[in-house]
Amino acid sequence: MLNTGSSISRRGFGSILAAGLLATGLAACSNSDTGGDGGKSGDGKIVLGFSQVGAESGWRTANTTSIKESAAEAGFELKFDDAQQKQENQIKAIRNYIQQKVDVIAFSPVVESGWDTVLKEAKDAGIPVILTDRSVDSADKSLYKTFIGSDFVKEGRLAGEWLVEQKKSATGPVNIVELQGTTGSAPANDRKKGFAEAIGTNPNLKIIASQSGDFTRAGGKQVMEQFLKANPKIDVLFAHNDDMGLGALEAITAAGKVPGKDITIITVDAVKDGMQALADGKFNFIAECSPLLGPQLMDLVKKVHAGEEVAPRIETEETTFTQEQAKEALPNRKY
Repeated sequence: MLNTGSSISRRGFGSILAAGLLATGLAACSNSDTGGDGGKSGDGKIVLGFSQVGAESGWRTANTTSIKESAAEAGFELKFDDAQQKQENQIKAIRNYIQQKVDVIAFSPVVESGWDTVLKEAKDAGIPVILTDRSVDSADKSLYKTFIGSDFVKEGRLAGEWLVEQKKSATGPVNIVELQGTTGSAPANDRKKGFAEAIGTNPNLKIIASQSGDFTRAGGKQVMEQFLKANPKIDVLFAHNDDMGLGALEAITAAGKVPGKDITIITVDAVKDGMQALADGKFNFIAECSPLLGPQLMDLVKKVHAGEEVAPRIETEETTFTQEQAKEALPNRKY
């Protein structure tokens, strides 16, 4: 309360007030779509703070759309932040959500390591955290309520098992190049692991080059160009997502080779562009990774906000696609 007997002049008080309003205006400027004023909704809505990895692929765009639409349908107030594939941006966003006292925090971690400190801050503030799509490698599982997402090891394994079956009659070396996802991320680590385990059953299947394309189409093209220059004989490409595979298609075609024939191409995701490439015979096999996690996430948000117990690990339902299966699925594909 301002003491009316203060020596502050009317002009001085006006300057302080103006400075305060300016500071408030500056504080409201950010890259986040936070909405509202503060963390608590005035109309009783659940306030969800969500930090997204970025917009590096068609999969991620579909995932963001699913989350935003599902939050609206659930009647939540969503504070959304795009981390632009930088862990420091996500940590900053989570701390902002803690400061704003949101009801629940959810995020898809850019990388697996380095989250314990900020997650403990959320726990100490009494704000439950849900991991989506990607997990963290924290030994303290009490720092988050649950993780909803795909089994990335299984996706890599399914891709490898398909290749083992296709190449079971090979009598000589089958040279494989691998386009990895973002270095240190859970899908990159796990898909690589699952694929390696599966092809390990056939000594003829050998990975001769493996490098990150950062889950982007441009990265996939650039790294594939390098692979083709350094390795005159490439039989198989395993790309950790469709977008890198689609970028690689451009490099393969530019090198005078026929994708899907001269080089067998296996990817993960099953977004529309990837499925079209599979239907056209440019890809040969896709292991699905569904981005439509929004409805399941909102259900979990309601439960943890209400203090209900939830399973520590919730796996999304997914499948695999060959060329004919892609042709059948494409007309009704939502992403």
